[in-house]
Amino acid sequence: MLLTVDVGNTTIQCGLFEGEKLALQFRRSTNPKLSSDELGLFFRDVLALNNFDYKSVERIACCSVVPAINHSLSNCFRKYFFKEALFIAAGIKTGLKIKYANPREIGADRIAGAIGAVHAAASASSDKNAGRNLIVVDMGTATTVDVITKNNEYLGGAILPGASMSVHALSEGTAQLPSVEFVQPKNVCGSSTIEAIQSGVFYGQAGAVRELVSKMEESVFGGERAFVIGTGGFSRSFESAGLFDLVLPDLVLQGLKVALDMNA
Repeated sequence: MLLTVDVGNTTIQCGLFEGEKLALQFRRSTNPKLSSDELGLFFRDVLALNNFDYKSVERIACCSVVPAINHSLSNCFRKYFFKEALFIAAGIKTGLKIKYANPREIGADRIAGAIGAVHAAASASSDKNAGRNLIVVDMGTATTVDVITKNNEYLGGAILPGASMSVHALSEGTAQLPSVEFVQPKNVCGSSTIEAIQSGVFYGQAGAVRELVSKMEESVFGGERAFVIGTGGFSRSFESAGLFDLVLPDLVLQGLKVALDMNA
């Protein structure tokens, strides 16, 4: 079995693979102060509660955008799983040609997502989709838009505040606007403050993603239509908005598995 761990700013998302099958997904909130013991016991307890033996975990891969937790995370796998985890970082095999001014600046989750996208596009390819340029939209705490050419060149992309961050910023930065649950509104024109915020955030995100994808296709691919994959915690919320050709919320976990196979 393979264990994959995606450490985001808000949550730690984990996946356990049996062969090609993603047999278990679980998560917890991110806390940079967690010790290796707390993390190790968490992983082992969750596996045990779901009837998996931690001793059956053969390899582990991680991507993290929270550097403060990486030392504890690495130590927890040594102490509780007796394994050295593979961290997505400069120097490992990715199958990508990184065309970025400073590759060390790229978030590890963005690279894992790009790896997963290339693999997913190849697996789901038809004559229509074979050899197409890719755009990955990861809708988490931040929303990232990443561009991968048909030649597997990772070019970079764009980053903007995500849906939950936008809601939080409105609440924290104003005197009277409340914190609201992020959901797709029933009406574009909100008839209450809560509905107005939900409309602004939802359609603002959708509009920003649509514009960024269009501009990327125009400026990078010369107007050629790209294959757009949506991922991240909020991607399902936008599934009906017509933004994506394919929605794969577990794309980063899939990318981590592919990276493990490449670096075996």
